[in-house]
Amino acid sequence: MQRQRASKTPGNKRHSLRYGGDVREALVVLWEASERLCSKRLRPLIPVLLPALERHGRLELDAALRGKLLTMSPATMDRLLAEVRVVARGGQRRRAGMSSAVRRSVPVRTFGDWNDPPPGYVEVDFVAHSGTSSSGSFVQTMVLTGIATGWTERDCRVASPNFVT
Repeated sequence: MQRQRASKTPGNKRHSLRYGGDVREALVVLWEASERLCSKRLRPLIPVLLPALERHGRLELDAALRGKLLTMSPATMDRLLAEVRVVARGGQRRRAGMSSAVRRSVPVRTFGDWNDPPPGYVEVDFVAHSGTSSSGSFVQTMVLTGIATGWTERDCRVASPNFVT
């Protein structure tokens, strides 16, 4: 016996709108208060930001709205903030550069991913500011950040064929 699938007509679909304009407005306030952090970094910061913004009278949320903001995924945040980000950039969309493949392959870690490590665990970032070519003069920077404390140490070096450090 063959089962027949119920055919769906395009006009019959009913989409439930989980995140309305009120959620988007509150999310924009959180995004601006965090100095426009990316969604992966904003997500673990929301439980800290919400009480502070409410305490200082910047946000007034009911329990349902607060719950939606606390359970929202970074991907949903990206969708809700897409138009706001374009306007914030002056109407220009960001172009993928030469390093977009590298950016996609490097995982973004946030302070919510560390499971409270003791002091002494660090993350180090090295960057060569050379544009599209490593020939000629350029600047290299290193930033060492203590995960538990947030302490940072920075170093900047000029690299040039004619300059000896």
